[in-house]
Amino acid sequence: MTPVKPLSDRAVAHLKEVVDWPDLSGTRYELGRELDRGGMGIVYSARDTELNRQVALKVLATAVADAESAARLRREARIIAGLEHPGIVPVHDVGVLPDGRVFYAMKLVSGQRLDALVRAERPRAETLRLFLRICEPVAFAHAHGVIHRDLKPENVMVGPFGEVLVMDWGVAKRLGEPSLELPADPTRPAPQEGGAQSGTAHGTVIGTPAWMAPEQARGEVERLDARADVFALGGILYFLLTGRPPAPERLSEAPTRTWVGYAGPRPGAFPAPRQVDPEIPRALEAVCLKALAPSPDGRYADAGELGAELGLFLEGAAVSAYPEGLWRRALRLAARHKAPIVLIAVYLLVRVLMLVLWKV
Repeated sequence: MTPVKPLSDRAVAHLKEVVDWPDLSGTRYELGRELDRGGMGIVYSARDTELNRQVALKVLATAVADAESAARLRREARIIAGLEHPGIVPVHDVGVLPDGRVFYAMKLVSGQRLDALVRAERPRAETLRLFLRICEPVAFAHAHGVIHRDLKPENVMVGPFGEVLVMDWGVAKRLGEPSLELPADPTRPAPQEGGAQSGTAHGTVIGTPAWMAPEQARGEVERLDARADVFALGGILYFLLTGRPPAPERLSEAPTRTWVGYAGPRPGAFPAPRQVDPEIPRALEAVCLKALAPSPDGRYADAGELGAELGLFLEGAAVSAYPEGLWRRALRLAARHKAPIVLIAVYLLVRVLMLVLWKV
């Protein structure tokens, strides 16, 4: 009897991929390649044969193709469809495939993820304007009662013409609606730093630990509001300013800012932005740290308020996060109105010289 040759790891991986392929027979879509996958769904490129355009299809993974997961995916599609903003990818279609799995079709986008884009050197003002374009769609969602709950650089796409898209609303929640998740079990070990839990199974901590607010890390699902997204935005701003997430460092490596009373998965301290880069303005550091306040009450109320504060900084105006003394206020105003001050100084100097020469 001929011995059966075991399958290679590559062959097993291919078979698993084939099992996940969606059945698009009888639909208007032709399957392309796999683009991404998470805890609940897989995203493929596809061609819409009716409109002759490329789209992205998000389909339930076979391992989670049950009624509860189907309800989650439909809810995700409805939430995104209700957020018509240039910074949020539009949904075109939702339905059920012949194999019984729920799917939705959305615009296929191209560009670079934020975490890859920031490796290139760029002026700080340009970086901050990019961050403001991230705040805008999140502020729009907050104004419509929706929180993202998984904001991070990997979920921000910057297109070839500078357009900014906030992606992956898979764990988004409409405030006031009953949550499909149960609060996390307090006896359950906290997620490891840097790990990701994009699924929303009962009793899990929802989001990505390296970017989530302390209350989110504790699994306080029903208490989350826009300020949890503000914390994640503060983490993204920190990342744009320093090139690293606001994760703890060994105390021997750098001075740190202590998280008083924080009971989440982080060990308890992270470097303040100016301790990583002393060139960061103090007022800008204060804005970043206010967004990253351990207590929700210490943060900005929503992404719109954070964006407005940062806009004031870019205009050279005072920000609420950084109380100024008289001397610092004078220096800021001088820097803001440098041109007219120089002209006035030159004028006065000329007048003095003329007066001196006239007396001579």
